[in-house]
Amino acid sequence: VQLQASGGGLVQPGGSLTLSCAASGFTLADYYLGWFRQAPGKERVWVSCITGSDDSTYYTDSVKGRFTISRDHAKNTMYLQMNSLEPEDTAVYYCAAGPLPYSGSYYYSFNSWDYRYWGQGTQVTVSS
Repeated sequence: VQLQASGGGLVQPGGSLTLSCAASGFTLADYYLGWFRQAPGKERVWVSCITGSDDSTYYTDSVKGRFTISRDHAKNTMYLQMNSLEPEDTAVYYCAAGPLPYSGSYYYSFNSWDYRYWGQGTQVTVSS
């Protein structure tokens, strides 16, 4: 069972990046999904999540309108499209998956302790 994150890098302010997180050993469709980030010297915080059944999405205020979370069932992969990046977005980004309490559940969570599987993290640096 593994989540493999990729897509981080160095980008100038105003630029874009797309993070990917591929699952192996389990099916993302059975999980609610989230992205978290941890800036240097700070705690890991929630960024975005997507529900299990209807793919409703939620975002922390600082990224609303700039970031988009999504999933591709066929590829068993989740994504975080990040536009208009700002230096304050610099952090290690983690993908995570939490088990739905039952099939068809609309459950989602902002809390890291609700998530069962975590990717290894990918560094995003926004700097000129």
